[in-house]
Amino acid sequence: MARVYVSAVMDATLDEAWGMLRDFGALGNYHPFFENSYIEDGLPPDQVGCVRHFTVRDGGGYLRERLLELSDYEHRCTYEILHIDADWRNYVAQMQLFPVTESNQCFGQWWATFDVPPEQEAEACQRVADTFRIFFECVSQRFGKQG
Repeated sequence: MARVYVSAVMDATLDEAWGMLRDFGALGNYHPFFENSYIEDGLPPDQVGCVRHFTVRDGGGYLRERLLELSDYEHRCTYEILHIDADWRNYVAQMQLFPVTESNQCFGQWWATFDVPPEQEAEACQRVADTFRIFFECVSQRFGKQG
């Protein structure tokens, strides 16, 4: 089983970062890997069980992911991949945010576990890690202090 963990301190407050994350359908609006993101069946983007559908840029196919948990109290979400144009199975990811009270920034951690053929594991883990890392960078770019 492949495991990926990425963490970062973002140049945003907890509320700013959570505001971006909790809109489960908006990923394709700001993440450079994805586009055409929407929630299927017109469900609210924070409703547990909703499915987001988005396209991978540069012809990489599409993904469908189901929101399994969303906690405004714990600033955490959990989701699973229902479809990906890759030989991945049993993909579950969770992201959680915490305040960094001293600097008014936000600490985020994001991890995933999934099954992938051994010969594809290194590349798949790098792809997932890059996706998580770039999300954190997008948050910092959107809310970062201009100097």
